[in-house]
Amino acid sequence: MSASNLNKILKRFAELNIWERKGERAPHKPLLVLLALGLFARGVKEVSFREHEKALCDLLREFAPQRRTLYPEMPFVRLKNDDVWEVTVDSTLDSIVRRSDVRKTELRELNATGHFSPDVQQLLQSEPRALTAIARLLLVAHFPESIHSDVLDAVGLALDDETVLAPDTNASAERRRRDPEFRGAVLAAYQYRCALCDLDLRIGNMTIGLEAAHIKWHQASGPDLVENGIALCCLHHKLFDLGAFTLGDDRRVLVSEKAHGSGRFDEILLRHHGGQANAPVQREHYPAQPFVAWHREQVFKGGARPL
Repeated sequence: MSASNLNKILKRFAELNIWERKGERAPHKPLLVLLALGLFARGVKEVSFREHEKALCDLLREFAPQRRTLYPEMPFVRLKNDDVWEVTVDSTLDSIVRRSDVRKTELRELNATGHFSPDVQQLLQSEPRALTAIARLLLVAHFPESIHSDVLDAVGLALDDETVLAPDTNASAERRRRDPEFRGAVLAAYQYRCALCDLDLRIGNMTIGLEAAHIKWHQASGPDLVENGIALCCLHHKLFDLGAFTLGDDRRVLVSEKAHGSGRFDEILLRHHGGQANAPVQREHYPAQPFVAWHREQVFKGGARPL
């Protein structure tokens, strides 16, 4: 396959039509593609809805915003509108395949299967690096780096670290650039210590294990402003991005009722529940309410434990 065709297919994945409304996250299609890539890497090219519905629901439950009802049928059917996916059913009537409002009961009854379009399959078979390129493109566009490994583990993918996108694709150029000063500004505002556990480990003058977390994710158009940042150690950063805890009013730490563990769970997370996160030096750098509200709505899992 030529480089121009490779770039065209990568561009299709970069431009997946993602549902948007008032900053809500909808990573359903990216999660389905990643699941299908994981299966493809293991030799499974036909994704049976009946067999893989639970796996897709698990991904939505773990990495999509918390919702009372899951709708795995939506990405399964609507991804075909992005010219990268096809759906077939055990029926002589193909009208259901052209619809976008198919119910999951219909998909089960008709033994619906999904698969990548022929040109995408040809690309994946002829260009070994294409699978990693597509997966990395979707990870970078839709999830913070702190949880990339968790998403990959969940879909059963191991990627080649050296694989990059084709140099002339527009996908990288179109992504919003990060402010290189964001990390330093956030860490300085929090006096180089974790807002939860006070970690301030250094080797010489180098800060170790401390990161600047976006409250409203960069992937959700969260700005690189100090008031949209919080200094967290690498462990609490991952827990924050996975929704194990969030911030309430006046920087109150709220731990999810769905977070649990034994041994050091109390020490690492639960002991912070109800307490105040460390404050930045300057009041104008305090976490801004709109960004905190977004995190509670779009990332935090379940309800908060009783105070």
